[in-house]
Amino acid sequence: MTPHIGAKPGEIAETVLMPGDPYRARWAAENFLENAVCVNQVRGMLGFTGTWKGNPVTIHGSGMGMASLSIYANELIRSYGAKTLIRIGSAGAMLDHVKIRDVVIAMTASTIATPSRGFFREMSYAPCADFGLLERAVLAARAKGTPTHVGGIYSSDVFYDERPDLTDMLARHGVLCVEMEAAELYTVAARLGARALAVLTISDHLVTHEALPAKDREQSFGDMVEIALGAAFG
Repeated sequence: MTPHIGAKPGEIAETVLMPGDPYRARWAAENFLENAVCVNQVRGMLGFTGTWKGNPVTIHGSGMGMASLSIYANELIRSYGAKTLIRIGSAGAMLDHVKIRDVVIAMTASTIATPSRGFFREMSYAPCADFGLLERAVLAARAKGTPTHVGGIYSSDVFYDERPDLTDMLARHGVLCVEMEAAELYTVAARLGARALAVLTISDHLVTHEALPAKDREQSFGDMVEIALGAAFG
């Protein structure tokens, strides 16, 4: 056990899918895993372990934001031996051609600040995905025929942004979407010798102002989950 995860030794798989929303973790476990068992409920952050095509998988919530994600990623890797962590989450599109419900596979994750910033001091570290995971995720997405975009994303440390100038600048540089966790996930995984990837579904659009309702955010992201599992075990 750790301060934030109550699972016993051996109850966390080496492959962990990490949605921000704990209810999405429960939905994904119920719909994609066989013999899923709840292994964590500490602070309401649900985690489930089962199998997918015979492969052990844990689906564990990360909470919102890089600070929360950092806690769970550190504990999953350091205390439970997780080796592959894939974020499955929602994101807001920043470019016209990226549509609602499209999937984004994050090659890199730009950010202003993360909990790991103190490690680097003056260095502008460039967090990036594990290439093997990214390559297999792209193949899985193509096999499903899911509209998919691969490239750089922006991990924001605030939800209610007051920087339209920053949004415009990022869009000019081809940044596909904004979310709140991937940059720290990539950084923690790199530091601790694990593999990481973010597979995201577009739930909001910063240009058109479209948005999915809350229930769809929780329960309609099946393509993203299957692509993540394909990346892990393809």
